Amino acid sequence: MKNIYRALLMLAAIFSASAFAAIGPYKVVLIHGFQPDQLQSRPDHDQVVQDGANYWQDYWLQYADARIDWPANERIEGKIASDYLWPALKTLSEQETCLSGCLLVTHSTGDLVARYLLDNQENWLINAGLEPLNIVGTFDFAGAGGGVEMADIAVNVAQGGGWLNHTMKKAVSLWMGQLPNKDNIGVLNDLKVANARQLSNWPDNRVPRIRFVGNGSDFLGATSPFIPGSDDGVVAAHSACGAADVDAFDSCSTAIEFDGKLDYVHKGVRRFIPMHYPLLMGNKYSHLTIFKSAHRGKVTATDPELKLGDQSRISVETFDKDGWFGKKYRYVRDSDRDTLSEIVYALPQ
Repeated sequence: MKNIYRALLMLAAIFSASAFAAIGPYKVVLIHGFQPDQLQSRPDHDQVVQDGANYWQDYWLQYADARIDWPANERIEGKIASDYLWPALKTLSEQETCLSGCLLVTHSTGDLVARYLLDNQENWLINAGLEPLNIVGTFDFAGAGGGVEMADIAVNVAQGGGWLNHTMKKAVSLWMGQLPNKDNIGVLNDLKVANARQLSNWPDNRVPRIRFVGNGSDFLGATSPFIPGSDDGVVAAHSACGAADVDAFDSCSTAIEFDGKLDYVHKGVRRFIPMHYPLLMGNKYSHLTIFKSAHRGKVTATDPELKLGDQSRISVETFDKDGWFGKKYRYVRDSDRDTLSEIVYALPQ
């Protein structure tokens, strides 16, 4: 708990209470995640835009002021940056969309794309004679910025290297809906754990990255044996929490478990990538449900309240509940009915 509290205290010094909590004052820019079917379809620009809209239509699209869409069949430092990130940044700057502040909302690989964007957008725009974007923070759902072990396996499948049994290939197939081949790897290369953690892993920017993490599975647990520690069916906790180290973590905190039980967590995250702050954890939310309108049970908070120096507060309303045999649990209020996305959107100002 102390580590999480210290991290959030650092956040508070940089990110005011109103800036942290309120989507209302800021423009929302969406950055979607990995879309595996694009590896084979190799969509043109118009289709990439359509796929981007479809990706968010279940909930967040209604709140978007802009989107940054990108194709999975390309590399982040290649055409994703030159043909998609740069034109989007240029338009946002020219239209002054972020003049009063923008909040990025990302899912999955969108977290990695956003990290690359945040570290480069100022230089890119200044060099073009344009005003850098005023990005006040990010809301990252199931962030894959720390890499995806399943991507390492998928690339091995595509390249025909190493020893891969039927179970591993089945897990990749469940995740991607297909088995990749050497001609359609694309952003999978960037998602390999070592590669992802070399791509702006120690960011220079001072933009707070607020993390929302799940522990369910869309694949009946078939992928979990190949992912270290707790996972959401695709992304390990080390990545989604924003951990500085790759390890088999069981929680984003050393003081509370994914299911809300208040207890010491031996394999809780202790060190975080700079400016990465896990806030909410949903034990039953999976990789594909955490950012949508599906309700998957109660949500807990790594720390319910942070007091700032001027006595203002950043808070998530929680309540503690007694369980069997003296156990205690913490839940976010109304999370028995509200989805995780609804909770995030309604964070108090």
